[in-house]
Amino acid sequence: MKHTMTDIQQLLQQIRNFRDARDWQQFHNSKDLALALSIEASELLELFLWKGNEESDPKKLKEELADVLMYALLLADKHDLDIKQIIEDKIKRNNKKYPVE
Repeated sequence: MKHTMTDIQQLLQQIRNFRDARDWQQFHNSKDLALALSIEASELLELFLWKGNEESDPKKLKEELADVLMYALLLADKHDLDIKQIIEDKIKRNNKKYPVE
């Protein structure tokens, strides 16, 4: 499943359009976006509570994961972060921190 930055930018624009049509940008400060991200991640975790490792409702999994990703994208956008670059930088740091050998 390969996506281009154009795909990500198009998704981000759709998220912005949804937010702006509802005048929600006023609530999207860094703190509240981070809180929303954490809360949505908790809702994602809740899908697995008291279940086996791979037991979850696929529909709910998609919904909660989408919420997590949307808030992460909005937070990155708020700080003008290049999503591709910050992920590549993190992978490089992780490769140094956790070498294969």
